[in-house]
Amino acid sequence: MKYPLRLKKSDKKWDRQLHINTMGLYDKQEDDDHFRYEPTPYEVLARLKRSGYISSHSRVLDYGCGKGRVCFFLSDQVRCQTKGVDFSQEMIEAAEANKLHFDKKEYVRFACEYAEKTEITDEDAFFFFNPFSYDILKSVLARIIASWYAHPRDVKLFFYYPSPAYLVTLFTTGEMRFVDEIDCQDLFAQSDDRERVVIFEIGVE
Repeated sequence: MKYPLRLKKSDKKWDRQLHINTMGLYDKQEDDDHFRYEPTPYEVLARLKRSGYISSHSRVLDYGCGKGRVCFFLSDQVRCQTKGVDFSQEMIEAAEANKLHFDKKEYVRFACEYAEKTEITDEDAFFFFNPFSYDILKSVLARIIASWYAHPRDVKLFFYYPSPAYLVTLFTTGEMRFVDEIDCQDLFAQSDDRERVVIFEIGVE
């Protein structure tokens, strides 16, 4: 999947503050099902934090975590438990290397595994930045929904820069309900209506 590379001046500043290195683009293993690693801009994550949808009681799972930026930021700023999964061993090794220097490492964990095989236990917040194809997304949603039926709880899913295929899948999955969106267009010089975080929850009428 091709889309503009985002780079904000504040990204390097945040990396230094958190004692990590999450910069750069990684597309060595990109294929039709797994898309490139590009870190979510910190300013987008800061806006998500201020929305109040994620609290210190949240248990966040970041799909396609790459070098771990989402997990490190939320664990540092919100004090929530986070888990990052990625199918790339190289990315998980980079995330684990970052964790060694992260002050709140007890809040963060990583696993090298395929999203559609990731076990879901008590996680109640899920973050996506177009990490994989909509076919894999459907499999992942099915696992999340199954976990909700097995353990009913307030579950929210966050999709940054959602693709049209993702939105079609979300709006046509019976258990998914649209909740809100966080507009991020003003954070970037070029106008792009995909610059937003779309929020869904699981519920049954």
